[in-house]
Amino acid sequence: MNIKVGFLNKGRWRRVLTLGFQAYVVATAFLLAFAVRFDFQIPPEYQQVFKVTLPALIAIKLVVFWRLRLASGWWKYVSLPDLLVLVRANTFASLGFLIYLAFLPPLVNIPRTVLVLDGLFCFLILSGARVLTRLLRESQVRNAKVELGRERLLIVGAGAVGQSIVREIRQNPHLNSEVVGFVDDDPERLDQQFQGVNVVGAVERLEDLCRECMVDQVIIAQPALCPKALRDIVERCRRAGVKSKILPTVEDIITDAVSVQHVRDVQLEDLLGRKPIHLDLDDISNYLQGKRILVTGAGGSIGSEICRQVSAFSPASVVLLDNAETPLFHIENELREHFPAQSYETSLSDIRDLTRVEYVFNHWRPEVVFHAAAYKHVPMSEHNPIEAIRNNVIGTRNLADKAHDCGAQHFVMVSTDKAVRPTNAMGASKRAAEVYVQTLAQNSKTNFVTVRFGNVLGSNGSVVPIFQEQIRKGGPVTVTDPEITRFFMTIPEAVQLVLQAGSMGQGGEIMLVDMGEPVKVLRLAEDLIRLSGLQPYEDIEIVFTGLRPGEKLYEELLLDDEGVRPTRHEQICVANASFHDPILLARQIEDLYLACRHMDLDGSLRILNRIVPEYRISKDLSKPHPELSTTKKTEKPAGSYAPMRS
Repeated sequence: MNIKVGFLNKGRWRRVLTLGFQAYVVATAFLLAFAVRFDFQIPPEYQQVFKVTLPALIAIKLVVFWRLRLASGWWKYVSLPDLLVLVRANTFASLGFLIYLAFLPPLVNIPRTVLVLDGLFCFLILSGARVLTRLLRESQVRNAKVELGRERLLIVGAGAVGQSIVREIRQNPHLNSEVVGFVDDDPERLDQQFQGVNVVGAVERLEDLCRECMVDQVIIAQPALCPKALRDIVERCRRAGVKSKILPTVEDIITDAVSVQHVRDVQLEDLLGRKPIHLDLDDISNYLQGKRILVTGAGGSIGSEICRQVSAFSPASVVLLDNAETPLFHIENELREHFPAQSYETSLSDIRDLTRVEYVFNHWRPEVVFHAAAYKHVPMSEHNPIEAIRNNVIGTRNLADKAHDCGAQHFVMVSTDKAVRPTNAMGASKRAAEVYVQTLAQNSKTNFVTVRFGNVLGSNGSVVPIFQEQIRKGGPVTVTDPEITRFFMTIPEAVQLVLQAGSMGQGGEIMLVDMGEPVKVLRLAEDLIRLSGLQPYEDIEIVFTGLRPGEKLYEELLLDDEGVRPTRHEQICVANASFHDPILLARQIEDLYLACRHMDLDGSLRILNRIVPEYRISKDLSKPHPELSTTKKTEKPAGSYAPMRS
């Protein structure tokens, strides 16, 4: 409190001194105008006019200067906008003085040249004083910066978080940094001082302040900023040629106190503006702790993150299943390094191989299954629909039936928004898998749950790594259509909601994850370019390539006839189940298996369409296709799969 009162007294005296200086400048400029007009020999009658009108001139100009806030502000941060304010102030003051003169007796006559020169001299002296102050200060700062070699920081946000950063930097000399000012839009904080650091301006002046204060880095200490405001700050820093970093939300910080060590680069996820996820850790722990866990697709982006997060809940063991050797090798090494006390097993297996799936379940007897293995790339699946069907439908059937047979407690399948009104083989195959799992759940003790969400940032094959690679090469960045939109979330938050949904399902539900608002892919590309320190359409070109086979402009998370009901978690809701006749569905899946086994593309897609009626086959089946075979056998081969059990 004493510090604040002291600073206010200091600020008041500074304004008084400023007004005194301005009064002196007004008088000097007025006298200099008369002197120049009369070649420095002012006639006696005009000396009298000077004495009579000077008090009024000083009063008028000081009132105008006060109204335009020329008595406040910091001269050492003067910029072009400040000089423009000086021009307006002198213009308005001169007009006010002219109006005053119009009411004086005719005997008081001031040459028009004097009025023009007075305004000009007054502006030049006031602006010159400010510019000289700034030049002297910048020279001192430059010398101090060279001597100390410190990184100069500007902090956006003068609240408790920003002040804690200042305290830590002062207490830790090894950081080799100094805070030169706060930036804050709160009018009550402007021209104030916190922790001995001045609030030097608002965000709208950030670009100028970065140059004036010779800033090396801007730290955004307001992690709750809306995405639009955050993008504005990042863009201003980019234009000023200054690095920008942000503090994560408090939920992301494990320790109790905010620290400068948590400062990181602004990332694309920050600009999406998704609400933080709040988990019921007790619920998740109850069904994971001490359990035998199986994760399919463990080497993929979603599967590997499931392994990481599951490991934090101390399961009895985790079986990592994937048919890709190298990713499986890497995730096993990573997990053993970060969770050395945890038990891990690897299974280099293909979920389409029923014999191998049976071995995995019989050998490790998993109690909880997370099924993340899938072919998910739309164009690739569209060119290889039979393989997409075999992996996504037949592979899911193998896993679900074995989980049922072995009495697994939970089976959580990761699905996609592309399963809703699918226009491609990948989406239709995932919808067929959803249908099978839902139907099997009717007569099973296993708690089958499907979690449906949209695109995840940074997953293998997602647009973000593709855009980043294109930017690294200098462009162009390719976007299929300027209007294409997608739902996006990060891999960690998607998996958090998968784990939460797994604890909530009662059997057969499709859990829908709150994906927030859909985002234009074009905006995503532009934001990525800016975060790379470049300008869209100038440094990096964006070109439109047209929609790919099976691709939609807009994605959905819900069918018209599904309907939703809320759950106790605000970011998860449940789609009403739509069960199928288990006998008919088992026969259709078996027919689909046989058609795929014999590479019957026509038959495979038509059977898939019967299982998923909303799927509209886009392929011209009259034309040859790499997966189309002339052999269309219908006999049941040896070792074929048994139909669904009740």
